[in-house]
Amino acid sequence: MKMERIVILVAALALVLSTNGLAQEKKAEKPQETTALKLANGKFVMQAPKSWKGVDPKSSMIEAEFSIPMADGDNAEKDGRLTIMAAGGGVEANVTRWQGQFSQPDGKSTKDKTTVEEIEVDGMKAHMVDIKGTYAERTRMTDPPTMQDDYRMLAAIIETGGREYFIKFYGGAKTVEANKKWFDQFIKSFAKSN
Repeated sequence: MKMERIVILVAALALVLSTNGLAQEKKAEKPQETTALKLANGKFVMQAPKSWKGVDPKSSMIEAEFSIPMADGDNAEKDGRLTIMAAGGGVEANVTRWQGQFSQPDGKSTKDKTTVEEIEVDGMKAHMVDIKGTYAERTRMTDPPTMQDDYRMLAAIIETGGREYFIKFYGGAKTVEANKKWFDQFIKSFAKSN
């Protein structure tokens, strides 16, 4: 009789824990509300998560900028930063430049630790870039860099048939990882306006 009670209690506890885990998974899967972001005087549109805070761009070259709240447990000193700009220079040259902004604590090549994947968004090629390491952050090109340990950059270069669009999100590794799903959805929302 005592053994039956223990088995029942263990089964009930397992059910509570698994139900709680499923509830947390469903909560995490809940889609974020978005707001439309128009680019190039309305030529293109993207859907930005409402949890990302639009801020005034720090440079006149940047068309739009967001501050992305720091994730719990991140050791970074500030929120993540996402910038959007149209420019030239090609895919390979820009990926190489971004790799040059990172160094690796183990002294290995950042190029070897970079992933680049090509996808398609609204009939346009998009090159998805993922880089981790110590980031040499510059607020302005004339300022000396501030070295940021355990940083990560997710970026996309979208070939629009004219100038490329460069979308770059960087910050503490935990903050970037917590927002990777939303960043991927943001890039996939890039579309020509009707």
